[in-house]
Amino acid sequence: MPHFTAPDGIRLWYEEAGEGLPLLCLSGLTRNARDFDFVAPHLAGVRMIRMDYRGRGKSDWSPPETYDVGVEMRDALALLDLLGIDKVAVLGTSRGGLIGMMMAATAKDRLMGLALNDVGAEVNGAGLQAIRDYIGRDPAQKSVEEAAAFRQQANATAFPGVPLDRWMADVRNTTRDTPEGLKINYDPALAAVVTAGPEVAETIALWPLFDAVAPLPCAVIHGVNSDLLTDATVSEMARRNPDLIVAEVPDRAHIPFLDEPEALAALTAWLEQMK
Repeated sequence: MPHFTAPDGIRLWYEEAGEGLPLLCLSGLTRNARDFDFVAPHLAGVRMIRMDYRGRGKSDWSPPETYDVGVEMRDALALLDLLGIDKVAVLGTSRGGLIGMMMAATAKDRLMGLALNDVGAEVNGAGLQAIRDYIGRDPAQKSVEEAAAFRQQANATAFPGVPLDRWMADVRNTTRDTPEGLKINYDPALAAVVTAGPEVAETIALWPLFDAVAPLPCAVIHGVNSDLLTDATVSEMARRNPDLIVAEVPDRAHIPFLDEPEALAALTAWLEQMK
């Protein structure tokens, strides 16, 4: 699969597949293009474009100060320029949704619409603290099988009923299997950027960024057990944007896998508004 060169010279990995509406899929904070493996088979009539942010997956590591939403947005726009795409629909999971909202606020002429996967106009402090507690650490388990069993057990309440093979796929997507055991497949220096500041993370309000999306088609997919996106935030988002497509996904926390029926229905309706 190809790489491209970001404006500052960092090599970034991307892939594309399919034909139709250009759909840029942007992953979560520590994750990569594999975030969208579960939903990809269900999305017809789109040209799906995925990338690994700098310091994640198959992309080069870079100076920690460049692990920044604004820099990552510029990287995404550079990829669109390379591919000759003037406007794109963005499906953003967590961090990717923040990038999409920033695009709406600062480069709206490049945006056709935005779908937010378990992220919104307020990022809850409890969810931020949970991220701080794990980021930068290799799994304690030594094999994919052990790590998958651990994730299934640890998420039994937040993600009830998710089969073991799904957790195994998730482990393979987010770690490297080495002779020394499982390793995170992102730059550990990302942790220092995220954990900088007060010990207890505060809720971050991003209402001007969310408000900038309208009147473009917008959807939010909310895991009802999420600690990052609250019911109150989703309700206020829907009040501010009456055309917002809202999917409440039961038995999911942060983040839904996106192939749940509720998520697929929302994405289908959202895509139809742009075709």
